Amino acid sequence: MTASDLPLSGQSAFVTGGATGIGLECARRLVDDGASVTIAGRREDRLQASRDELAERAVGGAEVGYAVCDVGDEDQVRAAVASAVGTGPHGLHLCVASAGGGGVGPILTTSLEEWNRIVGTNLTGTFLTFKHAGAAIARSGGGSMVAISSIAAAVTHRFMAPYCVSKVAIDALVRNLADELGVAGVRVNSVRPGFVETELMELVDEATRADYLSIMPVSRLGEPADVASLVRFLLGSESSWITGTNVSVDGGHHLRRGPNFEPVARMLFGDAVDGVIPEA
Repeated sequence: MTASDLPLSGQSAFVTGGATGIGLECARRLVDDGASVTIAGRREDRLQASRDELAERAVGGAEVGYAVCDVGDEDQVRAAVASAVGTGPHGLHLCVASAGGGGVGPILTTSLEEWNRIVGTNLTGTFLTFKHAGAAIARSGGGSMVAISSIAAAVTHRFMAPYCVSKVAIDALVRNLADELGVAGVRVNSVRPGFVETELMELVDEATRADYLSIMPVSRLGEPADVASLVRFLLGSESSWITGTNVSVDGGHHLRRGPNFEPVARMLFGDAVDGVIPEA
């Protein structure tokens, strides 16, 4: 296959959270289809290892780079996007906002620091990524951006309020960006993964895993490739008339209810899960 046969040949992509999990799988799909890719994350050792893996897959003269970046820091995001613009010959065309984090705890015991940490990474990080990547993509003549949202944007997850709120807000941000940036030829969508087997999910206990499976019509855990396939579709010309959507990829989980984290929350926070907070 020549470079001209590759569907993303000549295009460049920026992927936050691209060193591991869903972000890395999205980067693999982009590289396999001929795109030059810059991955971003906080840990340089992981970024270097993932960059080396991606570089071995690169075809058609595509380049692979990385940028150490905290997505909650605008100066770092601006610099990382500038690096991505320089990776490949024709500016920036594609972006995946995959960096994120979460935590478990009752709303009434959630500290402002914990709230800001989760919302800052998930929502503010997506805002800053799309702010700077969106401008670069518009200058390059247009393209596509996809945010990694969550099943937590579709159904409540008890004891995960900051995470849920941040993901609901990401979906609203995506719709507004799509409405604003369509005139510049930039499409913006989000995907809502369910329970996907990544490093983060290794921390989930067996009872919670079983509960997840019980509320999925297609009762299996997801793989990063399940999500990356949808992201790749939304980034490519195959979806050129789709923008402003929030698409679930979760085995139908969104049709039912959120998972039961109460046993874990009760073990960690005791009576606080019942709304009982001692007076200070």
